[in-house]
Amino acid sequence: MSKVTVLGETRNYPENTTLQQIARDFQEHYTSEIVLAVHNGKLRELHHTIHDGGELSFVTIADKAGNSTYERSVIFLMVKAFLDVARDLLKYFYVDFSISNGIYCCLKGRKIDEETIAKIENRMQELVKEDIPFEKDSVATSQAVRIFRQLGLKDKADLFEFRRASETRLYHLDNCIDYYYAYLVPSTGYLIRFKLTPYHEGFLLQTPRTSNPHAIEPFKPQEKLFRTLLESAKWHDKLGLSTVGSLNNRIVEGGAEELMLLQEAFLEKKIGDVAEEIAKSGKKIVMIAGPSSSGKTTFSIRLSIQLMAQGLRPHPIACDDFFRNRAEYPIDPETGEADFEALDCVDREFLTETLERLLRGEKVDLPTYNFTVGEREFRGKTLKLGPEDVIILEGIHCLNDALTPGIEADRKYRIYISALQQLNIDEHNRIPTTDGRLLRRIVRDAKTRGYSAQDTISRWESVRRGEEKNIFPYQESCDVMVNSALIYELSVLKPYAEPLLYSVPKTSPEYVEAKRLLKFLDYFLAIPSEQVPKNSIMREFIGGSLFDV
Repeated sequence: MSKVTVLGETRNYPENTTLQQIARDFQEHYTSEIVLAVHNGKLRELHHTIHDGGELSFVTIADKAGNSTYERSVIFLMVKAFLDVARDLLKYFYVDFSISNGIYCCLKGRKIDEETIAKIENRMQELVKEDIPFEKDSVATSQAVRIFRQLGLKDKADLFEFRRASETRLYHLDNCIDYYYAYLVPSTGYLIRFKLTPYHEGFLLQTPRTSNPHAIEPFKPQEKLFRTLLESAKWHDKLGLSTVGSLNNRIVEGGAEELMLLQEAFLEKKIGDVAEEIAKSGKKIVMIAGPSSSGKTTFSIRLSIQLMAQGLRPHPIACDDFFRNRAEYPIDPETGEADFEALDCVDREFLTETLERLLRGEKVDLPTYNFTVGEREFRGKTLKLGPEDVIILEGIHCLNDALTPGIEADRKYRIYISALQQLNIDEHNRIPTTDGRLLRRIVRDAKTRGYSAQDTISRWESVRRGEEKNIFPYQESCDVMVNSALIYELSVLKPYAEPLLYSVPKTSPEYVEAKRLLKFLDYFLAIPSEQVPKNSIMREFIGGSLFDV
């Protein structure tokens, strides 16, 4: 017998009892469906058996890891449905990117019709009722390559050509074989909520979110974000670099440096186009916002250079310099502490008055915020706008018109920038945009702020909540979106991030996430950072930038 402690209660279970059986005993204590377990600090699938006792907790679809597991399992269910009702289309099927509260899926190079989408969804529902188990076995990695080449899944085969492990674990769903880089639920019967909806040339897959795990929320279109993501996806396709395997091939062939220059040229052209649009618009205020680790600082500098090339004189102004004194910060009702990301941390009336006076041609005194003492100071910095002068204002609230009440929207040019990762692991395993940003932040925090990877991971969910509240609701109001993700960046970040992630203590709550990120980085071949251009956004995170970032 094994003694297992769950929620402070210790029970005896026979050896070889599955975690799924124990989960059923405790499901009533959880408000959402259990899909994974943490046994003695290790994340486990529910088919695992107990060989010894210890601490056990459960992960539901309301948790980040559990929600990703549910989504991943639905994707495999969808692959199986394609195999059953549209086998000839499976080799074109691609899980592309996240958009709003759904995932955009498509057939590469062709449009999928509504009738086929309906057939896929109906077959998925039938498979759920059949409650077929997801099974897993180990095969030689060389055999996995052969299997996926025979199935026409080139990207998966290319991925495993660079896998170090001699064996690979493949998942089976009846007669369907696939690979997923993280865990699945025990069987199709768990997957009771999903929805497929035709969208543009493809369709949306929707599953429950962590914030509402018991329902499929209505889809909220984000057309500007969709067009930006699609533009990046098509550019990757033209380069033949949509997946990690294709990137690794390019690195092995010696094309990393050329790829970097090509990526930087693509981004520089985009920045130049934005600068030209600003010059044509005649607008005097440029507002820049984006989530954490998007490279806003480097982007603002490069945009300023391009604006100068257009004959304008940009003047960067930090929104942070208009913060109220720290004693006036609003209190977060959930934590009882100062909410540093709240809109009311900014003295909006003073900021608006300053901008209005500048637009009238007056000379104004500009503040500098002293973060050490938490007060706004004036140190003799002044500004007066001439015909060629443009204000560059950067901050998390810059797309929210409530930041500058009284200044009409048509007097501002608004830019949303984010690192929208378009490289996928393979046809059916996408890379969440948040993973790329988190790795950027882990590396930068260690280099510039002295934070450990554990510190950064522990703060990440709080950062994400702030973004969901203060940034993402306003992103569609922008005039232009800029994708700052670099096709080569994860290969550059790998040597920096891995030692930091390995330092996360195994006993800490952050260890599970650190281990997941390490496994994720294992797919990438590293690129030496010496090859990264000095003006690259990547330098904002790894150091060595020619700009003061």
